[in-house]
Amino acid sequence: MTKTLVAYFSASGTTARVAKDLAEAIGADLFEIAPETPYTRADLNWNDRGSRSSVEMGDDACRPALATTVADMGAYDVVFVGFPVWWYVEPRIIDSFLEAHDLAGKTVVPFATSGGSGLGQASQRMQTLVPDARVLSGGLLNGRPSKTQLANWASEALR
Repeated sequence: MTKTLVAYFSASGTTARVAKDLAEAIGADLFEIAPETPYTRADLNWNDRGSRSSVEMGDDACRPALATTVADMGAYDVVFVGFPVWWYVEPRIIDSFLEAHDLAGKTVVPFATSGGSGLGQASQRMQTLVPDARVLSGGLLNGRPSKTQLANWASEALR
C-alpha cells in the first residue's frame, strides 16, 4: 500500500487550507514546511526589492533554514508538495525542504495556489533539485475545491 504525505508551505493560509483538505481527501499525513524565522508581512512584500522574499527569490542558491524536517521521510512513497507561486516558481523554502530530505525513488507532486500565474517552471526546477525522484507536473488548486474534487485531482495527477 502506498503511503502518502502532503507537505506544504503557506504564506497567507490559502495553501494551508488546500493542503489540509487534500490530505484529508486522500488519507495522507500532513506536514507544514515552516521557515526557522517566520516571514513577516514586510518580508512578503513582493513590491519591495529589498524584502526578504524578493531577496530570496533573486538568489537561486538561497535556502532559508527550516524550522523542522519530516521525521521519517523513508516511510512515504508519494509526496505532494504545496506552495504559493512566487516569481513563477516555488519559493526557496521549498527548495530547502526538497534538499533536506532523501526523496530518491519517491513520486513528488507539486501543487500550488496563485493569485494570477501558473506553476511556471516549478516542476522542472524541482526535478533538478531531486534528480533521483520522479517529479510530476502537478497543478494549481485555486479557489475552494471540494474534497471530492481534490481526491479526483490527486488520482489524475498520479497517472
